[in-house]
Amino acid sequence: MNEIPPICDYENSDYQTSFWERGGREYEDAVEAVALRRLLPKSGALLLELGAGAGRNTPRYASYEHVVLLDYSRTQLEQAQQRLGRSPRYTYVAADIYRLPFNPGLFDAATMIRTLHHMADPRRALSQVRQALQPGAVFILEFANKQNLKAMLRYALRRQAWSPYSPEPVEFAPLNFDFHPATVRTWLRLEGFRLERQLSVSHYRMDFFKRYFPLGLLVWMDSLAQLTGDWWQVSPSVFVRAVAIGAEPASEGATPATGLFRCPACGQSLDSEEAEQDLTCSKCGRVWSCKDGIYDFRGS
Repeated sequence: MNEIPPICDYENSDYQTSFWERGGREYEDAVEAVALRRLLPKSGALLLELGAGAGRNTPRYASYEHVVLLDYSRTQLEQAQQRLGRSPRYTYVAADIYRLPFNPGLFDAATMIRTLHHMADPRRALSQVRQALQPGAVFILEFANKQNLKAMLRYALRRQAWSPYSPEPVEFAPLNFDFHPATVRTWLRLEGFRLERQLSVSHYRMDFFKRYFPLGLLVWMDSLAQLTGDWWQVSPSVFVRAVAIGAEPASEGATPATGLFRCPACGQSLDSEEAEQDLTCSKCGRVWSCKDGIYDFRGS
């Protein structure tokens, strides 16, 4: 259980530029923004953005007092810094999701958008997220849906070997997984979440629609189709709003500057009198660096 699953690393990637800004993904970005507006609480104190990347979605969390951006890639976080600045409102953390470096019960919200599909052990990742959340905290999860219309059609025409109806994940490329919605719902329940709402997103993610239909019309049509998510999920992307359940007490007095972190190697709380400084674990002696405003908890 202590062995870390393989990690999809976007280090030195130009993903934000090549995929989002120059890759013709305006439609996908816009409909994901609609889903977030529908699911995200109107305000909050401390939000954890898992798989933050270059900070594409971070400005959409403006109603939160503080946002912690977590990504495994340091260069992605550097791009996020360039986009957002080194504001006291943001904390940048390089870490893997299987060993989150946070004291338990801190966050009143978390998001994980376009990240679960890189998880070789998604249940373990969801368990870590639950530990970081207060009871009653909102968790917004997006995942790639294997039971989408395109996959069902390809399977019916025998152009695809794997079944979109079976519960197990399918790895369609190295460390790229599609999941069955019922399986994801089961994982969430088993890890201590109560499902509140589902949205089916990106129904028109095809070149034909994006080429011949105006962007505004596609976003409007998708915004209506999203509302069917609680009845069925046949779109390539599904958004879920879940609430952390449980009776464990939240940590008291923690702020982004002090009391936020614990050692991912041994679990000891890491106290700090000042923000943006190296952290030394009093139990195991590990030193976790903070360089140029980015905390680094990677490594064994």
